[in-house]
Amino acid sequence: MSDSAWGRPVKALRWRRDDRGPTGASLLPWLLMGLGALSHLITGEAPNPLIGGLGLLAFNSLYIAIVFRAFDRRRREAPATWVLLAALGAVAFALAIGYGREWLLLFPLLGLAVGAVVRRGRLLPLIAFPLVAATGAVTLWKDDWGSIGVVYGTFISVLVTATLLALDETVRELRSTREELARTAVEKERLRFSRDLHDLLGHTLSVIVVKSEAARRLAPRDLDAALAQVADIESVGRQALTEIREAVTGYREGSLATELDRARDALSSAGIEPVVRRSGPLLEPQTEALLSWVVRESATNAVRHSGASRCEIDLSGTADRVRLTVTDDGRGPAAGTPGSGLRGLRERVTAAGGTLDSGPAPRGGFRVAAELPVETPVPHEGEPTE
Repeated sequence: MSDSAWGRPVKALRWRRDDRGPTGASLLPWLLMGLGALSHLITGEAPNPLIGGLGLLAFNSLYIAIVFRAFDRRRREAPATWVLLAALGAVAFALAIGYGREWLLLFPLLGLAVGAVVRRGRLLPLIAFPLVAATGAVTLWKDDWGSIGVVYGTFISVLVTATLLALDETVRELRSTREELARTAVEKERLRFSRDLHDLLGHTLSVIVVKSEAARRLAPRDLDAALAQVADIESVGRQALTEIREAVTGYREGSLATELDRARDALSSAGIEPVVRRSGPLLEPQTEALLSWVVRESATNAVRHSGASRCEIDLSGTADRVRLTVTDDGRGPAAGTPGSGLRGLRERVTAAGGTLDSGPAPRGGFRVAAELPVETPVPHEGEPTE
């Protein structure tokens, strides 16, 4: 399966790179609300026009600096941004108190800047409500009830700006999280697929090699027995094709009884005496499937690496736990080089609430021991859960 196929779920969830959402430039058109104050200066109606002009320039400069910093989380939370916001508030109140009238419209602009910086959390009401109360006091003082709409506009500009920007930020975080979850699901599916292929092909190819060697040895002296081995090779190959198709779709559930029979046959073909003992309660299908993988991997290792003459497979359990032990009298794999199959099985068993140990047996040889809950469902690796 190609990388493009694996990556398709992620690409389907990835949002467009040019979808950057609102930026500081989105709040710049609101500076047109200050045209009334500018007109007040130009017509000569404002006293001390030089001070008023410098104040308006300072207000606009601070507003532009703040709204651009507000859309970068690191800069938004920096102390410098709060200093600029406090300076903006001081300038706005100074100009409104000094000039009144059209200059009161600087308060909604101040509300926009506050909403862009303070978007969520307990700090928003602690700043918004005192700001609106102070705006109301200055407005009533300078223009009586004539500019009461400014108070409402300031309140709305703070809350609506904060709410919309916080919602946009939350949506982007959710999109990013969904993309990361999709990427994680793809990685898990890759891991599941590689494990299944290793377990399926490793076992199947080992059996085919053993039976091919047996057929080659038997052919000169017993053609019928050699043909029987060839027929077994064909059967194993067909079964492997079916299992690989099932593994690709992710719905493969192993039958423990079938796997025990296959292990017995593979061991016998390799000249290893199989001893299989089974007792205990009935098992959940998921538990049987996972134990089937343990039997398959252990039997494959015994055929390929052990050089054993005898292999015992013992399955027993209580009402709560089931234990599978596979022991051979061979040399086992080389020390310090655990196979990837056993590592993958250990991860699966651990994820299902069980344990898997492997290593030298107390009386010599090699042993693999797995223990699992009897009734605990074992989700397939990479399979989504509700």
